[in-house]
Amino acid sequence: MPPSRQVWIFDLDNTLHNATPHIFPHINRAMRDYIERHLGLTPDEATRLRQDYWQRYGATLLGLMRHHGTNPRHFLRETHQFSDLAGMLVFQKPLIPMLQRLPGRKIIFSNAPRHYTEAVLGITGLDACFDAVYSVESVNFQPKPLLAGFRTLLNAERIKPRQCIMVEDSLANLASAKKLGMKTVWVSAGYRRSPCVDVKISSILQLAKRFGLR
Repeated sequence: MPPSRQVWIFDLDNTLHNATPHIFPHINRAMRDYIERHLGLTPDEATRLRQDYWQRYGATLLGLMRHHGTNPRHFLRETHQFSDLAGMLVFQKPLIPMLQRLPGRKIIFSNAPRHYTEAVLGITGLDACFDAVYSVESVNFQPKPLLAGFRTLLNAERIKPRQCIMVEDSLANLASAKKLGMKTVWVSAGYRRSPCVDVKISSILQLAKRFGLR
């Protein structure tokens, strides 16, 4: 395939920046508090429910929508508020020139809400690297790993799965991408292997080199 027709689809959290130290703990607490308040659960019950839905569906939001009729916009707004997002971001600046070396179009596909996704991209300067941004609202609240969300993006962009390289930290999401016919890149420092992974890198900064780009 000509490099100009290639499409890179990137996850955001824990793929393009490290959300584990500060951002994910904040979001997890906010989700627990939201579930506790709106479903009348204890903190421990809310934590277990959040984790159960994340493990079963790949996104806590999906479980809340399916089983409790939770309003997704309200949930996302309440759980993605940050007083100092810039101070919480762990981001490697060399990522920007590396992404600029990749041929073809580049798209963000995140399960996070648009206001948060755009804020992260703006603070880091990554917004200049991408041709399109798909948040969970963009795919009608059908988050990864649901195939419906992927298909919405593909149809909107008028691209075929075989044109795409999906770059992700989540194996479940990569399994869906692979099922559709995309090439897959797993960003993981672990030793586990999976048949749904075509290329494994321990750091996003290795991506260009692994594809023969200097």
